[in-house]
Amino acid sequence: METLIFRPKTKEQLSALKAIARALKVEFETEKSPYDPAFVKKILHGREDVKNGKGVKVAVEDLWK
Repeated sequence: METLIFRPKTKEQLSALKAIARALKVEFETEKSPYDPAFVKKILHGREDVKNGKGVKVAVEDLWK
């Protein structure tokens, strides 16, 4: 058999997926993220800033100068 990995973006999606699995009598397991949600939010915000041209870029060669 195959293993499917779903990544719901909202609590509603998560609830719906769990309900479907229960209705079909499909075994599933849940796993909490080991990361602090505030930390994850900061990282995602930083990535968004870089996409939008904010922040400072340092060349790899200049790291040790």
